[in-house]
Amino acid sequence: MSFCCGASMIGTKGTLKHIRTQIHNVPILFCPVCHRIEVHYLVENEYEILAEYAHGDGAAEVDFLEYVDGKDHLLHDNCVNHEGEEPLDIVRSQIDMALDLLGVAKTIGDAEWEDQLKKRLKMLSVRRDKLKNKKTSKNT
Repeated sequence: MSFCCGASMIGTKGTLKHIRTQIHNVPILFCPVCHRIEVHYLVENEYEILAEYAHGDGAAEVDFLEYVDGKDHLLHDNCVNHEGEEPLDIVRSQIDMALDLLGVAKTIGDAEWEDQLKKRLKMLSVRRDKLKNKKTSKNT
């Protein structure tokens, strides 16, 4: 499971830009809170090699799937949530996990971890409230 600023990252595919080359269908991990993106660790080396070769060849665009053997069945095994899920549901499940972990941190007396989880919960609560307000304003 990959974590970012306080949330489990979501597995998806996206387009990344390497210098002047756009690389489509790259397996990435996305943070639903701060929106940070990183290349999935299982394909990081392949991405870097493809990006360097594509840039060296002067290619404006390449499709990651055409050059790299798919590991799709492995890529999202460590992801708690996936792109197709409702954003509010994702944030709620992130909050549930953080609350569970907070209970563990309190049980073992790890004050530093407790503080990190409380910060995570604060960020997730703000995100949840924004999503609720957005959903409410759409329905009116």
